[in-house]
Amino acid sequence: MIISDLFRILLWQPLFNLLILFYSILPGHDFGIAIIALTILVRVILWPWQKKAIYSQIVLQKIQPKLKEIQKKYKNNKEKLGEELLKLTKSQKVNPFFGTFVTLVQLPILIALYRVFGGGLNEENFVYLYSFIRRPANLDPSFLGIVDLSQPNTILAVILGILLFFQQKFLIQAPKPKKGFANLFQTQMLYFMPIFTVLIFLRVPSALALYLIISTLFGVLQQKIVKKEIEEDEKRGNETTD
Repeated sequence: MIISDLFRILLWQPLFNLLILFYSILPGHDFGIAIIALTILVRVILWPWQKKAIYSQIVLQKIQPKLKEIQKKYKNNKEKLGEELLKLTKSQKVNPFFGTFVTLVQLPILIALYRVFGGGLNEENFVYLYSFIRRPANLDPSFLGIVDLSQPNTILAVILGILLFFQQKFLIQAPKPKKGFANLFQTQMLYFMPIFTVLIFLRVPSALALYLIISTLFGVLQQKIVKKEIEEDEKRGNETTD
């Protein structure tokens, strides 16, 4: 009971209130536009942690040859292997587990948003509005008057799956592993995750699909920014060395 109350107070209620606030104050009073505004706000708040995660992901891919070299050199000495891997990642200022940490942080937010979009629009939940948030006279859960975001939507689910596929395939171009289990696993995940995502979002309110579409596009922009920063740092480093 205490955990559910904390979840409501710390996550569900603030997100619900922000959604209603955006719906009330943004021109057009469009539920989809309110979700887009909420998505951008959440991504901006998570930006410092997300930036570190993206940085670690890109740099780890760049140093893959060095990592494999160390693993091969010290394969029979686990203690030395751990020391050398830690030394290398520290020298590159990356944390291999930070991406997992950021994902785990975002998971409760997704659960809260699912509850907001799924059942948060029921009349009885308006009692959780803060005193300074005005209750809308008529809440229309549609996007541009076309898509009912309280219901599943095949088009948005497919768009989300396609975006996830191309994000994995092109945005961070990791070197292809040699043939074998690693290559097979990477290929399967490339196709499996987007397909699995589409199947899931054919059954949930399309508001969550819209949130993830905007979040993914925002993530693409973040990746490009971080990647450019890394390339500029490398260029400055090379110029200093020369």
